[in-house]
Amino acid sequence: MTTNTESQGNSLDIVKWGLVVILLAAAIIGNQYFNEASVVVRALSVVVTFAIAGFIALQTEKGKQALTFARESQIEVRKVVWPTRQEALNTTFIVLAATAVLGLVLWGLDAVLLRIVNFITGV
Repeated sequence: MTTNTESQGNSLDIVKWGLVVILLAAAIIGNQYFNEASVVVRALSVVVTFAIAGFIALQTEKGKQALTFARESQIEVRKVVWPTRQEALNTTFIVLAATAVLGLVLWGLDAVLLRIVNFITGV
């Protein structure tokens, strides 16, 4: 009984995803086909078509999972302790200084190795 319900839901999801693909293709092709129409009208029709396709996609099992994931992610982002402006600036300056020092070390190493290779090869 569960398998039958899952297969019906799965086949309905396939139909919904097919409808989503058709709507998105229609929006893209319609935007190109009606290029002489007003840009505002074309943009509005594309946005409305994408919104309808998104609504249909959210009615599928994968769409519901994605919506649940987004809500849980939003809850987790609220729990993050963000650094203060001063902490962010200090960390940025440390990264810049470390990058500059490492760049100078690599530049110096490159110059030394170049002189060694020139000495050995006589070029």
